[in-house]
Amino acid sequence: MKGSPLEPADRTWWRNAAIYQVYVRSFADGDGDGTGDLAGVRARLPYLVELGVDALWFTPWYLSPLADGGYDVADYRTIDPQFGTLAEAEKLIGEARELGIRTIVDIVPNHVSDRHTWFRAAVAAGPGSPERELFHFRKGRGESGEIPPNDWVGEFGGTPWTRLADGEWYLHLFAPEQPDLNWDHPAVRREHEDVLRFWFDRGVAGVRIDSAVLPAKDPALPDFTPGVDPHPYVDRDDLHEIYRSWRAIADEYDGIFVGEVWLPDTERFVRYLRPDELHTAFNLSFLACPWDAERLRTSVDETLAEHAPVGAPATWVLSNHDVTRTVTRYGRAEDTGFAFERKRFGTPTDLELGTRRARAAALLTLALPGAVYLYQGEELGLPEVEIPRDLIQDPMHERSGGVDPGRDGCRVPLPWVADAPYAGFGSTGEPWLPQPATWSAYAADRQAADPASMLSLYRSALDLRRTRPGFREGSLTWLAGEAGVLAFERPGGLRCVVNLSPEPVALPAHGELLLASGPLTDGGLLPQDTAVWLTA
Repeated sequence: MKGSPLEPADRTWWRNAAIYQVYVRSFADGDGDGTGDLAGVRARLPYLVELGVDALWFTPWYLSPLADGGYDVADYRTIDPQFGTLAEAEKLIGEARELGIRTIVDIVPNHVSDRHTWFRAAVAAGPGSPERELFHFRKGRGESGEIPPNDWVGEFGGTPWTRLADGEWYLHLFAPEQPDLNWDHPAVRREHEDVLRFWFDRGVAGVRIDSAVLPAKDPALPDFTPGVDPHPYVDRDDLHEIYRSWRAIADEYDGIFVGEVWLPDTERFVRYLRPDELHTAFNLSFLACPWDAERLRTSVDETLAEHAPVGAPATWVLSNHDVTRTVTRYGRAEDTGFAFERKRFGTPTDLELGTRRARAAALLTLALPGAVYLYQGEELGLPEVEIPRDLIQDPMHERSGGVDPGRDGCRVPLPWVADAPYAGFGSTGEPWLPQPATWSAYAADRQAADPASMLSLYRSALDLRRTRPGFREGSLTWLAGEAGVLAFERPGGLRCVVNLSPEPVALPAHGELLLASGPLTDGGLLPQDTAVWLTA
């Protein structure tokens, strides 16, 4: 294997890293019960080393009823029994580190599970109790308190308030099983700081912060008219004090943070990346960008420009556990960007077109300066799966009134071995989400033996990205080219050219062709929806 133990002195690894997102429940099943687990991840570490990633980001693996895929955390210091034990997590962190791979865990500061001891105590204690001050409990409006305390709309749609038998309502921006914490309470702040230390003490290299702009609320919890009122819970200024206190803890451990920061305002966005706050934030505008040359170029330019004043590296991501998979998204006839409101059942997709574009997008993304995040299965070219309605588990589906298919379609368990039961995900148990009959065609073992596969493309690209210094953090200079063509140069004369125009185009003068997302024409032209890496 290519991996080797990490050098402790490498404190800037995160500025150029390739980070692989592991959704444990769907990665690999080590005990055959149909659910992915830490044993499965440990068994597949050689695969991840061969792929060439620098770190693993694990979505929540903590004790949870899994009402929202683990983002309803009941105990941050306990691994959910479906996934394994704390001792096994510690082994995984250490084994990965010995192979040259760091670990990033997920923290969800906005809310906890309704099974968390704090919330259960709050419900039992009743109105007016100190236990309820850790959350947002309020009396309702109307003659009998039957109307929710305010007019907010939840992140999953509908009212974000649920009424208890004692008449009080509690706030949950997401599912009812995810009560929001009151970040004005010092115990909430102390607990999260202790949780950070708990995981840094166990060797994790970083923490991803879920819904990073949501935890702080206007204490009055007022009604909200978009475009008129200040937002009562998105991007409030008091969040920055919280993250500065977190940064002081991370600095003790040489740890890093990456925030999930969905904000359209550039000036507000970069505040989270000031030197004493978060190290990086997800570049979600690039993920949401359609397959269009000018819009992609604008996204790249704006991203690099907004990061430059604070000296933070950009991050690039095409996919994650919440969005339609890239191959499917890029195979659609009209707007190929991502937006939750466009996720609908039965949307036509040309998977051949989507795969070709996804291959080109991989080379584009991996050539950009900064860090890159890969979602598990992206390297296999997996498409979105349309889960039968009666098997959907994502609460987003129910709360949309059955209109939104939810996020389960990008969470289907991975195919590892083409000829094995359940495509090698696990030996005996039927996977927790159904795999399509065609899933074995994407199996990792089959792709590893095919030099033209998506997996082979990712392995080659990540190897070049690691061994060629010009692809790391540094300048990007756009090159003149035809309309619909993206062409830029990185330090050392490394060049990336992506043809999004309808006709094949000539390559610029160059030395060596390092890698291509697909074959050139017989005349050596770059076809539509194809990318190459060149030397000058």
